[in-house]
Amino acid sequence: MRLMMKTLLASSLMAATLSAGPALAQEVDAYRETQLGLYVSAVEAHELIQQNERTILIDVRDPIEIKFTGFAEPTDIHVPWVLADRDSFDEEAQTWPMVRNADFEAQVKARLDALGVAEDDPIIVMCRSGATRSAPGADVITEMGYNQVYSVNDGFEGSTLKEGDSQGVRAMNGWRNAGLPWSYEIDPDVAWRPAN
Repeated sequence: MRLMMKTLLASSLMAATLSAGPALAQEVDAYRETQLGLYVSAVEAHELIQQNERTILIDVRDPIEIKFTGFAEPTDIHVPWVLADRDSFDEEAQTWPMVRNADFEAQVKARLDALGVAEDDPIIVMCRSGATRSAPGADVITEMGYNQVYSVNDGFEGSTLKEGDSQGVRAMNGWRNAGLPWSYEIDPDVAWRPAN
């Protein structure tokens, strides 16, 4: 069942990104799989957090995204993988481009060290939908020497509805849709702050 879900997720991600252009499709394709191949659903992530007090949950979404969509309450670390470049509006795309957080590795490592996380402690990485940010973030954390790094395959918001009046709304699976503990209030001790 899990393999089938993983295959369906990978297929839908690839189909959605192929229409966005070859560069984006290649980037997403590269990030669907993680080096360790460890994946959990949001529900499984919550269960792991409940079963093992050493488990760390890292949210890698942009702070503005979190402001409007909410935050998983057991989040231990918030460091964005990418950030909206608020200085460079893209007129053709009609949005602000996302740029890689150059301080991601250093900020995550500093937070992991401050929390006393051991190399074999479970680390769960979550983004909105489970692919283009959590998976590469998990790989970077793996490269730091941690060996139980999971990517949440349905993310915080989950998947979009394929039909009906709410077609396109993220209302299937994911942390928030599973009824797991979340809030619009963000713990100040966890909230990301830019490097000075």
